[in-house]
Amino acid sequence: MDRSRQEAVVWRNRALTLFDRVTVPVAVCDVYGAVLLANPAMAAECGTTPGRLRGREVLELFRPRRAGQVERIAEALRLRHRSRYQVSVRWTAPGGGAERYGELTADPVSDTVEETPALLVMLRVLGERAARPRTPVEVSPVEARILALLAGGATTARAARETGLSADGVTYHLRRLSARWGAATRTELVARAYALGVLEAGVWPPSASRSVVPDGDGALRGGSGVAPDGDETARG
Repeated sequence: MDRSRQEAVVWRNRALTLFDRVTVPVAVCDVYGAVLLANPAMAAECGTTPGRLRGREVLELFRPRRAGQVERIAEALRLRHRSRYQVSVRWTAPGGGAERYGELTADPVSDTVEETPALLVMLRVLGERAARPRTPVEVSPVEARILALLAGGATTARAARETGLSADGVTYHLRRLSARWGAATRTELVARAYALGVLEAGVWPPSASRSVVPDGDGALRGGSGVAPDGDETARG
């Protein structure tokens, strides 16, 4: 190995050591935003290790607060503009607790102007908001049964036969659930039922969760999620 190559290796190792030790969250991404290299501080913000961040999309890890920012940056990079780009982002703190918010700064870097640049991405944490208190999710026994039937692929007609309701009665319950949870389709409604703990995960045929039990007025209480607000109705 010639002297110049040896010196390049030495300086590369020094740069990587500095990269690992700096306390600012930093990552190197390709022009599409996929992580190529991340330091421990960046990985800590995501609750993982640097190696596990490789290949992840940085804008999936840190959600932009305004989509228009990302579109403008993508267009500027396509035109090979080499400015510093900033995106306001938010993400969930490790452990699923508070929501943090801050700013991602991306600098295009490459050895020559002609090369497609990589992005040197730095994260500045500005603060965090406490997690919302979790409240029980309430569904009636018949609603839980309908959700389980839908999760198993039942049609409205079959759900009506299984529960002793009319088709209109099944649709009425689905609309109530959709309005309560902000679900736009039946697929989303079933997904929310799993996410909120109303349906038991990992069992077939689908059934109401064992943690969902009836209270004194016949409603089922269970799950550990926060029931979202909304006024959409389910569409079959």
